Amino acid sequence: MGMAMFDWANDPQFWVGLLQIIWIDIILSGDNAVVIALACRRLPQHQQRVAILAGTGAAIALRVTMATVVTLLLEISYLKLVGSVLLLWIAIKLLAPQDEEGGDGASIGNLWQAIRTIVIADFVMSLDNVIGIAAAAKGSVLLLTLGLMISIPLIVFSSTLILKFMGRYPWIITLGGALLGYIAGEMAVTDRAVTGWIADHAPVLHTVGPILGIVFVVAVGKVLAARTARPV
Repeated sequence: MGMAMFDWANDPQFWVGLLQIIWIDIILSGDNAVVIALACRRLPQHQQRVAILAGTGAAIALRVTMATVVTLLLEISYLKLVGSVLLLWIAIKLLAPQDEEGGDGASIGNLWQAIRTIVIADFVMSLDNVIGIAAAAKGSVLLLTLGLMISIPLIVFSSTLILKFMGRYPWIITLGGALLGYIAGEMAVTDRAVTGWIADHAPVLHTVGPILGIVFVVAVGKVLAARTARPV
């Protein structure tokens, strides 16, 4: 009976599914790394590692939960539309300048805000990818959890690297916001409540939607930056 517990180790389908989940997470981790780096860039250096680890861990746990209820999520109309609006708000919030505040209380508050932002953004951006993850897992919670756990070091490494580059090249911050705007626009035009209408009347929105998302996020971010920089 003890050996039966480890039958999965000799099952080729298990390893194929595991590789599929890791591959999907590699694709998704690029977007996650950008969000994590943007959310952590204003934190003190000693809190950045905490936010990256805590945010990534919480986001991975959320993905496991989402993958187990993915069929229910797919039936919810307007979920992607609401998610796209939320992602636009997150992107603008991450691009907007923030007044420096001193004190441990403010620092702890910013740490939890960063972790919360990472988790919310991951939830929104994972809606599409989690479908593929659930399909690859074929109902196996072990396979699902193992695959996502393996991807954690990759996300942590990527976000840490991007965070360092953001300090040297500020234009990467704008590029990261633009990426989130693109994802938000793409999500909006693929919601099940509007896909039929778009296919029949405005298929060009599949191309224009993501571009509008980029323009909106970058433009609003620039306006807020200019307003903050303007002397009172």
